[in-house]
Amino acid sequence: MINYNGDLVSDSNISVHENRGFLFGDSVFETLRVLGGKVLFSEDHYFRLMASLRIVRMEIPMHFTMEYMEEQVLSLVAALDNAPAYRVRISFFRKNGGFYLPTDNNVGFIITAAPLNEALYSFKEENYEVDLFRDYFVSKQLLSTLKTTNKMVQITGSIYAHENDLQNCLLLNDEKNVVEALQGNVFMLMGNKLITPPVSDGCLNGIMRKQVLELAKKLEGIEVTETSVSPFDLQKADEIFITNVIQGIRPVTKYRKKEYGSAMASELVKRLNAKVRLGS
Repeated sequence: MINYNGDLVSDSNISVHENRGFLFGDSVFETLRVLGGKVLFSEDHYFRLMASLRIVRMEIPMHFTMEYMEEQVLSLVAALDNAPAYRVRISFFRKNGGFYLPTDNNVGFIITAAPLNEALYSFKEENYEVDLFRDYFVSKQLLSTLKTTNKMVQITGSIYAHENDLQNCLLLNDEKNVVEALQGNVFMLMGNKLITPPVSDGCLNGIMRKQVLELAKKLEGIEVTETSVSPFDLQKADEIFITNVIQGIRPVTKYRKKEYGSAMASELVKRLNAKVRLGS
């Protein structure tokens, strides 16, 4: 079951050979987490989605308000088997026509959902090793901060990680600074300073990144900063963790020969779940 342009259907019957999302990657999307009949961080997701549509010159449907988005997501989830939580994806794509230059800037959308086994965010303590992915780089530009279907860097990086028995890889921008992980933003703790790359370096403008920044700023004795991170900084860190809206906060245990603690990540997971319980 999916939601296609506001209708619950078993199949969209989209002609792949004509769809611009398939042909040109002319599509933006949001990945959301639904818990107990509520879309977590709904306002942040909505405004990022609308900003993405504007940046790539797609026409925003007048009826697609935040309330409409939530209604469409929850109607789909309600039609599925009961699960503790759901991973939901909203994909917008420009309507058929044209080559690189589209003939129509109006859009269609598809919402899909898949069950998650855990309701709240969990703290994972198993080994989680990462390395740098150096084959391709993230461009230091506005488009890199959006969730689009042009994800070949992340796809090839994921294959590289799998082939080398890594749980994730860290991506570099064209100035050779660390900007993010394959599936999320990256944070680094050095002493009492929590550091994450700025969005201006080309990292995803992540929803969970925003939540973690807000939570960390409330921790006593912790200085939170957004600044460029070099690969050499990783070796000096006390902790590294990766964030996204589905997994929450995932501590890195090893980068090359360096091993890391996870006390800060553990504390932030507790505070994140407290925020979720109270309502985001």
